[in-house]
Amino acid sequence: MTKEKGQGFGFGLGKIKELQEAFQKAQQVQAGAQELQQQLQDMEIPGVCDGELVTVVMSGNQEPLRVEIKPEAMEKTAQDLSELVAEAMKDAYANSTDVMRSKMEELTNGLNLPGL
Repeated sequence: MTKEKGQGFGFGLGKIKELQEAFQKAQQVQAGAQELQQQLQDMEIPGVCDGELVTVVMSGNQEPLRVEIKPEAMEKTAQDLSELVAEAMKDAYANSTDVMRSKMEELTNGLNLPGL
């Protein structure tokens, strides 16, 4: 096999430019992800049960922050109250997941990253 003159290692200038652009995009995503992580940590996202007797508040990172129980909920049985809290937790989790997904889509929008 003979190697043609000027072929090098198979990396033309176009490939080097693509690599540089990919590294720049990765740096943008990394910086944006760090900022997003802080934003999500500072968010308070509520979730409620039917009748809104119980509210669970989570951060955007899905960390439980607090549970708010209306006085009327205290008239329920322990089992019923437990179910209301679980329902509100599931709602808060779903809401925080939606917020996280939306924020990640904003972060990666227009970057044309493969697999995202």
